[in-house]
Amino acid sequence: MGKPNIEKQLKLDERYLRMALIWAENSYCIRRQVGALLVKDKMIISDGYNGTPSGFENICEDENDKTKPYVLHAEANAITKIAKSNNSSDGATLYVTSSPCLECSKLIIQAGIRRVVFSEAYRINDGVELLLRAGVDVVRVELR
Repeated sequence: MGKPNIEKQLKLDERYLRMALIWAENSYCIRRQVGALLVKDKMIISDGYNGTPSGFENICEDENDKTKPYVLHAEANAITKIAKSNNSSDGATLYVTSSPCLECSKLIIQAGIRRVVFSEAYRINDGVELLLRAGVDVVRVELR
């Protein structure tokens, strides 16, 4: 009886990840575009993509093609956006196109997000390790 629920959840995860992938297209970053969606009770309650803070020029890389230090990650943008609203991320699922870094993982834990679903593994795994240590359900779903 549990198997259909697993299949249904996987289909939902794939759909939300595809939506996050489309949302990443809003990023002005050249080296890497990342998108994130926060979902709670099957509703998208926040979204984000990597980019510079509000009011800054939409240029993510410096003249040496390095990411500027003040560029916000997609997860951080989604979490700070929910903080400005009347919604709560407590118990939500974060769908993100790339696995979270250590700094974003700290924000995810503090925001009460219980599940993280990503499609592409980042080169450094310390963020995922921290999430697992904190008891966050972390799932990798490779999009076809």
